[in-house]
Formats: sequence, C-alpha cells, structure tokens
Amino acid sequence: MTKQAPLPTGLYYQFPFIDRQERSRLLQWLETLVPLWEMRFSEHNPPPEGDKQRPLLRPVYWLGNWQFACLDYYHPPQGILNRCVQAEKYPKELQLIVDRIEFIAKKRFPKSFIPEKWKLNTCLINFYGSKFEEDRWIDRARVGEHKDFEPGPVGSLSFGDRAFFQFVNGKTQMGQENVVFSQWLEDSSLQLFAGDKWKNKTFHRVQRVEDKRKESLGPKIENFNTRRINFTFRYVPEEHIIPYEKLPAPQQSDILPYIEKLSLSSSYYKRLLTP
Repeated sequence: MTKQAPLPTGLYYQFPFIDRQERSRLLQWLETLVPLWEMRFSEHNPPPEGDKQRPLLRPVYWLGNWQFACLDYYHPPQGILNRCVQAEKYPKELQLIVDRIEFIAKKRFPKSFIPEKWKLNTCLINFYGSKFEEDRWIDRARVGEHKDFEPGPVGSLSFGDRAFFQFVNGKTQMGQENVVFSQWLEDSSLQLFAGDKWKNKTFHRVQRVEDKRKESLGPKIENFNTRRINFTFRYVPEEHIIPYEKLPAPQQSDILPYIEKLSLSSSYYKRLLTP
C-alpha cells in the first residue's frame, strides 16, 4: 500500500485496495450489465419552469436500491418517500468487498460518524467517458458540486483512469477559490468520507478524469467510450426502500420503460414484470 501523509479526520484513502484478481473478476461481471441513460424528468415529474428535459451526463447502474433520477434522489428529511426502489442485491464478490469497507469505516471513524443500523446497502455505478453526439466526441467524465444525503460514511471504489476529486465550500463562482481538499483517485483505490464537515458542510465533485490508460472497461455502450468506472456505496434506511409494486401508479408509470429495459438482461427485473 502506498504511503501517504495523514488525512484530515473523516477522510480515508487506500491504494491499492483490491488486488488484480478481484479487479479482474469485478470487471468481468461489469460487462454483463446494461447501464441506463436516464432522463432527468418524466411525465409526472416535469421540468421546472425555465428548465428542459435532458439525459444524465453518463450511463448509470444501481444495486441494492435504484434511485431513478425522475423520482428525485434520496434527500432526507423531506425527500424520503417513493425515492428508493428495491433493486438487485450485490453479487457475492462485491458483497465481500463491501464487508471489508464497512469494517474499515467502523475502525477508522469516530462512532459518532456512523448511524445506528448503518450498512452500505446501496451502490451507484457511474460510467465516466466520452459520448458521440452531433458528429463529435464530447467529454462527459465529470460530476459537478453536490452532496450525498444518505446518512453515514460513503465509500468510493475506482477503476480505470484516475479522477481528480475535490471537496469545495459551496457552488463555484467566478474568481472564487473555494477548494477545501483535493485528491487523485487511482485505479483499484478506496476512498471513504464521513462526518459533518465532509457530508454536510462541503460539496464534492469530480473535476476531470485522465485519458491515459486506453483500457476497455465495462459493457459496450452505444456511442459511448468508458474510461473510468466508479462504485459509490451509501446507506439508505431499510424502511425507505420500497418494492416496485408498492410505488404509486404515477411513479410506476414513469419508470416502467426503465424497468422493461433492465428486464432484458436482468432476471430480477424480469420477475417484476411477470404477472
């Protein structure tokens, strides 16, 4: 493991975190997925005045529960109902890795940083790369300033080209230096962050992703070249995760096309559509 200077309380980084065999097995499994290009809004959740319908910057896949963009993301204390739809469980290989991440978080962070019943039961898989549109390749390998509102520590597992990750104070404004902490996230590395400063008082973002490894990653996605894949593990209280069949009818209708697409490659979603 590479030596590094001590990090501030609430931050943890390990490189490498997984070995070559684990990496190989996870990348093989990733090739079986069919990520979704989700739209930000829907029939029953239309764009606000002055905004317009648009796709997310990158394809995504969720495990544990799926937070569809058009249902709005999980945002307690107000945004908790009908946001997190029950999804596929982690494959065995990934669950073993998650168990290790949870152990590290509980060992490294103060108990006050970890809620009761906390476990990393939801995973967002982001595919970072370039999209072919309007007859040219456009770089989509970034994420703007945001917060992860799920309670407790957040874990991040990276594959592929390294990413420049930053914590910032508020949204970027012209001429304002608002960076609190910066770090490169390497291939096969683990990042953890927890506590009020990193979860609530600052935003985080991926400023850019290098384009040096020239490695083929993940499933084939039409008109998209993936150069980094990131697993973000978070915690959603079980009482806030709802089965698809218990969603209100309008929300079911809004995400049905996504469920149908997922069912083409996933037995879990296929069963949801079976009478």
